[in-house]
Amino acid sequence: MSENFLFSRKSCTFAKGKQPYELMKVLAMTTIKELDTEEVSEIICSLWEPLTSSQRDMLSQNISVERFKKNEMIYKESEHPTKMMFLLRGKVKIFKEGMGHSQIIRVIKPFEIFGYRAYFAGEEYKTNAMAFEPSTVAFIPMTVIAKLMGSCQSITQSIIRHLATELGNSDERTISLTQKHIRGRLAEALLLLKESYGVEEDGHTLNIYLTREDIANLSNMTTSNAIRTLSTFTEEDLISTDGRKIRILKEEELRKISRYG
Repeated sequence: MSENFLFSRKSCTFAKGKQPYELMKVLAMTTIKELDTEEVSEIICSLWEPLTSSQRDMLSQNISVERFKKNEMIYKESEHPTKMMFLLRGKVKIFKEGMGHSQIIRVIKPFEIFGYRAYFAGEEYKTNAMAFEPSTVAFIPMTVIAKLMGSCQSITQSIIRHLATELGNSDERTISLTQKHIRGRLAEALLLLKESYGVEEDGHTLNIYLTREDIANLSNMTTSNAIRTLSTFTEEDLISTDGRKIRILKEEELRKISRYG
């Protein structure tokens, strides 16, 4: 297991009192060690403060942690939802199988919840979730989440806010994927990956290595079109590529293409 795994109890204590965005930055920079469920619950509690001691105990006693290999399914379409998922480490794609190819609907970044919408809608999963790379996910039974929501306003507000944000993002993505030219769709996909997963130490290389097929599925185009458009972007010095590595050279130009594409 990588040393850069999560974070120790000491770093968790240090992070207490941080706002969610600040906490994510602290955790991302922290040297990581093996975690127990109590430490995992501290991560989640830090994002859902304030909680009473009994609410924190309820979370701690009901959290389970699983590790997924690259390309391993986390949940599948038509399965019955029973747990909220919280990505601790790695990268996850939410996708739906279509006519001849998959469509990546969104990507999940560390410290984000997912996999719970279908439970509240009283239906089976309409999508699939798969690990882009080795990933660690915390699971909380939805029955426990429902109890906590009934007694904790901060959790309820957090979940509603997340659902509302995802709905807005979904609306924007629907317009983008159906009305933009392929150049605009690809530029938007590259920027989405940068905003979700950041860049490497050079400040330009995307911190995620996707197959051309995944890039196509994220951009709603064929793999051949994705390859050709990436080549065009390279010729225009907007990006450079090295295998699956993509380096963004002219971000503002990509933003213009995404905006007006």
